[in-house]
Amino acid sequence: MALGALIGAYQEDDSGGIRALLPLSGRTLLEYQVRCASAAGAAPIVVVVERVPQALQDAIERLRLDGLTVFPVSDVQEAVSRFEAGSMILLIGDGVAPPAELVAELAEETEPAVAVVPDDEAHEAFERIDAEARWAGVALLDARLLGSTAAILGDWDLQSTLLRRTLQEGALRVRVAEGAGEPLLVDNAGQLEDFQQRLIAGSRGRRTDWASRYVLPPIEELATTQLLETGARPRWLIWAALALTLGGALAFTRGWLGIGLGLLLVSTPLDLVAARLAALRLRPLPARMPSRLALRPAAGLALLALGWWEMQHVGWGAMLAAVVAIAFAEAQRIERGTVQVPGNHWLFSRRNAIFAAIPFAITGAWTPYLVAMFIYASVSFYYTQHVRHLSTG
Repeated sequence: MALGALIGAYQEDDSGGIRALLPLSGRTLLEYQVRCASAAGAAPIVVVVERVPQALQDAIERLRLDGLTVFPVSDVQEAVSRFEAGSMILLIGDGVAPPAELVAELAEETEPAVAVVPDDEAHEAFERIDAEARWAGVALLDARLLGSTAAILGDWDLQSTLLRRTLQEGALRVRVAEGAGEPLLVDNAGQLEDFQQRLIAGSRGRRTDWASRYVLPPIEELATTQLLETGARPRWLIWAALALTLGGALAFTRGWLGIGLGLLLVSTPLDLVAARLAALRLRPLPARMPSRLALRPAAGLALLALGWWEMQHVGWGAMLAAVVAIAFAEAQRIERGTVQVPGNHWLFSRRNAIFAAIPFAITGAWTPYLVAMFIYASVSFYYTQHVRHLSTG
């Protein structure tokens, strides 16, 4: 069954602007709401407005540039015309910042449903349903109901009228679990600060190597927070990481070993930051993104380039160590597959190998570094192989 979304963007905040334009995660609350709906599979997404100030037009344009189908409408009949007959509609309340998980949960329902929170002091800002519950700001309704409501709306508020009629028709009530996962109804920017911090904290992914677990978190956190306020796109960061890695390989071939290592070090947090920005914008990076997959081979090329340079000045053993290290690293990746290896973060990886070069670079011991990487990669492979055989034996 087709799924669309209807979002209100007309109620004023405490400063006289509109709630939908309050800042959140470097964008606006409306953009967050639209991305939540889109991530749940809703299209088209209709935004009900009374007027379209430039800031709102800019927000809608940014969403369209990201490939999201968004239509601002000021006439209810036009809103009705945007949805297919028989489709379901996600209703997201004006000024509501819902957890993406809640929107996705409602979208999976096969019948009309209304998310509710308790009728208590902590939720007094939400619209009351009865003596026990208030509306949590998200509902799923039949497009037929929107059409019939438009015919009788008059001067009534659209979202409140839709809510009442949906409940009168016996919609399922979905109780929202109390705690950090609750939606937020806001009237000013300050109310969104804690919600934004929760989103930023929730964007942290798994850390699969010791470099990203113990060295990079402060840098990653700072970069993520700063880039949220910009128009930086996650894929730009991935391409930047790839370019820096290839630049490091080129620098090694010229003998600019310190510069090469510096470029590689700068590249290490960029894919992590890109993944977090994508998660915060509810557009996760594809698992098989070519530029992201190319980071590992590019790092192998840099190691090969370092081995080639050292071979010119020390001997063929340096090149052999680099080649064998790369071979063991690839064998480890293949051997591991999807098996969870205990202590995996201590094993050989792109980031671990780059940061492990720092003490060797300080003393100029580049060939010993290559030998150390050969030992590191081989031990990591044999350990992974041992664990895999135990798990399948």
